[in-house]
Amino acid sequence: MAGFLLRYPSPEWPRRTVMLSTQRSLATAQLGRNSFEEIFESRTPLREAALESFRRRNAVLDGIFYDIGKVTQEEAHETAPWLAREGAILIVPPSGAGSLKLCNTVEDFANAGGADVRILAVAGVGSSALGAAAFARNVADAFGVSAAAVVSGYGLADLLTEALGGWFWFGTLNRLRHQFEELDDVSRALNRPETVSPPTSPLELGRVSLDTRTVMALLADDRFSFSLVTGHSKGNLVVSEALYELREQPAIEQTIPDDKFWIVTVSAAVAMPPRYKKIVDVMGTIDGFGALNSTPGISIEKSCPFSWHHTNTDLPLHLPVTKVFRELRVERNVAV
Repeated sequence: MAGFLLRYPSPEWPRRTVMLSTQRSLATAQLGRNSFEEIFESRTPLREAALESFRRRNAVLDGIFYDIGKVTQEEAHETAPWLAREGAILIVPPSGAGSLKLCNTVEDFANAGGADVRILAVAGVGSSALGAAAFARNVADAFGVSAAAVVSGYGLADLLTEALGGWFWFGTLNRLRHQFEELDDVSRALNRPETVSPPTSPLELGRVSLDTRTVMALLADDRFSFSLVTGHSKGNLVVSEALYELREQPAIEQTIPDDKFWIVTVSAAVAMPPRYKKIVDVMGTIDGFGALNSTPGISIEKSCPFSWHHTNTDLPLHLPVTKVFRELRVERNVAV
């Protein structure tokens, strides 16, 4: 599926079909994916072949849930091979302010100017670099500065929980996913060693997913100073897990001031450690999916009327991420 079309029910256009800008970025990303020859010649061809159909499917899901029309064709082509690179980091400037940068590791991020980035964003639904870039761009556009995006990825651990509905029930089955993280660690070391940093610190050890480890490393590194940490859908769970894991490292957590950054959850209100007070939970009023995957008892500070779980501005009933963050700048004094 290279794209999709939206038919408007309005009587003014009874037979007209409007092509979405989403189609352009999605088609470019799909065409830039690995060929069967590249899969066969990879270090672990069976793993690559097993995951490839899921990666392509997740890119399509990103076309539904994220505003990928804001990603240029050149950027979509650049991110195509990275659709499943869990833990990778993207530096995403606002629209029209240049092209995004891909970073394999935290060190690469630092060398690419990460010290100047104040926003950390984690997408979650589609688990793709394309969706991560789109969500980060929406946030970057609200503040007029670049945002860092951590790619959630798609590995063997996700594949094994997929059959149990892990994509839709991430709050419950994510715990099961961690039981299979060792498979991904071994597979990554065999398949793409150049993208995996060696476990040189406690942050990189234990049964913690690579995307969570990356968020932990970024937040704990004194070279970086984020003022806003935000996630969409399952990305909020990644942020939550990172903060709770850091709590288990008191010497590291104590270096992070309680009020160092705002935390804004979008489309899933997930519990964060109590020490963090600057939290805003955002939810669409018709987002039953997000409500189902939220931690019970958390109040929603900002409701978006007639908004569902997706953020794609090409589709009706979307949650307007850029507009929401611009409003939060005024209503809550959220600043970067």
